[in-house]
Amino acid sequence: MKTHTFTYKPNFNLENGGMLGGFELEYVTKGKLNRAGDNVIWVCHPLTASADFSEWWHGLVEKLYDPQKYFIICANVLGGCYGSTGPLSPNLHTGEVYFHKFPPITIRDMVKAFGLLRSHLKINRIDTLIGASMGGQQALEWAIMEPDSMERLVLVATNAQHSPWGIAFNESQRMAIALDPTWKLNYPKAGINGLKAARAMAMLSYRSYECYANSQRENDNEKRDDYKASAYQRYQGDKLADRFNAYSYWHLSKAMDSHHVGRGRGGISEALRKIKARVTIIGIASDMLFPLEEQRLLAMHIRGAQYIEIDSAHGHDGFLTEVGQLSFVLNDKNRSIHRCVG
Repeated sequence: MKTHTFTYKPNFNLENGGMLGGFELEYVTKGKLNRAGDNVIWVCHPLTASADFSEWWHGLVEKLYDPQKYFIICANVLGGCYGSTGPLSPNLHTGEVYFHKFPPITIRDMVKAFGLLRSHLKINRIDTLIGASMGGQQALEWAIMEPDSMERLVLVATNAQHSPWGIAFNESQRMAIALDPTWKLNYPKAGINGLKAARAMAMLSYRSYECYANSQRENDNEKRDDYKASAYQRYQGDKLADRFNAYSYWHLSKAMDSHHVGRGRGGISEALRKIKARVTIIGIASDMLFPLEEQRLLAMHIRGAQYIEIDSAHGHDGFLTEVGQLSFVLNDKNRSIHRCVG
């Protein structure tokens, strides 16, 4: 796997009216682009993940797509903290670190930047665009913005519009960050304790009752404090704080909130009708953050879409943990056994 940086020097206008003084996208690749520029598997990563898809998707992509045959690519999103331009990056024109001056971004801004990277790499057509959760929001937007640019689209545990439920979870997490007395300062660790609390909240939306019951159950019936579930929440907060920052978490969660494919397009149904790719949609039965009804809505309005449900006790995080199931249902040899909707 190779790491690269794409630098775009002109001003980059954003959907909300702001502007970046140029930007950088850090991206990783595996395999080689063919002469036709069409053997491309493009992975869109979820909220706090990086472009290193092998790490967070536990080898799923390589199981499905042979790097000897395909050119696999994943780019870190704008606003993140893994090499692409974000709040802790300098403005390429002024050299000043953005911090709280980083402008609001949307999913469409992320995809627009990906399109510029695609042109830079001379990718003529994407064979398969795949994304889950926020990555699925990116992939869906891209399929609408550039419907002729891809052959196949795979959407896992995602939606056409971020729900009031999802927005409420995100806002509650941002409230925790804002209550951190360091949040208003301009330094890399600002809001870090608030971020820990935010991540603990997020875990409740990512997992399920059954998951916590199975993994955090106490064996000591006399216990009155220091529960496994309490320690687990603190552990998850500390783990994210070691690799992420509150600024990026704030901006990326806001970008998720803004996700609405029907905005400016006459509604969701009209927008989804623009998609020309062959589409596979996968929902997770226990997912309460992106419930099955959201994937069913996608399948209902995307012509010829294939809809698949998988079982998991892990809730929304099933898209990360159920690599075996995902590999099975996405394997070409097995795909025909699942029903199509559309």
